[in-house]
Amino acid sequence: MKPILLLDESLQVEIFFESDDCGYEDNICLKIIESCPEDEKVFLHDESHLYLTIEQAQALVSALDQAIKLSSFAGKQK
Repeated sequence: MKPILLLDESLQVEIFFESDDCGYEDNICLKIIESCPEDEKVFLHDESHLYLTIEQAQALVSALDQAIKLSSFAGKQK
């Protein structure tokens, strides 16, 4: 999957199924890579891996979907 670039493209997010961890419940990886000066960093490390369960990943998808719908609706109200 193509990385998602955030902020001024200094924050890269990748989401993927970690097949090496298929025996674990939290085998969906949210990988965050940050490439900016230390004083601008959001995260402590240059690269972080957050492992999610199917339920946690689905909750993120649902929350993002809801925010997208509300944002789209608000944009049409202007």
